[in-house]
Amino acid sequence: MQYIYINCMLELVIFKDNIMTMPDFEKQGGLVPVITQEYKTGDVLMLAYMNKDSFLKTLETGKVCYWSRSRNKFWLKGEESGHFQILKDMYIDCDNDTILVKVEQVGDVACHTGKRSCFYRKFSKETNDFEK
Repeated sequence: MQYIYINCMLELVIFKDNIMTMPDFEKQGGLVPVITQEYKTGDVLMLAYMNKDSFLKTLETGKVCYWSRSRNKFWLKGEESGHFQILKDMYIDCDNDTILVKVEQVGDVACHTGKRSCFYRKFSKETNDFEK
């Protein structure tokens, strides 16, 4: 992969013979948030972060990779559990600093708790708390 730096605000990379705009990783200290959706249903599965290396590795392999803030290391989703996320589509927001990935969730489990989604704890107006 070849990098082309235009200025401090715009970074381009040559990927598969095309010039591609990179997300703005510098705006938030080298990481960008990534919203992960199941591509068939649109269900939100998780929120994670990518750095430049995990972003490029995702494009190269077609398997979604993140940067683990808690473990401070590269993270291929599913590497340990087998619950890989196969990249179907990728979008970037209008500010060039948030990514949306639509994935095929292998094994139908995205959360480390064994749940399909990390967003399973719904707020209850009756108890004024989140469900456990």
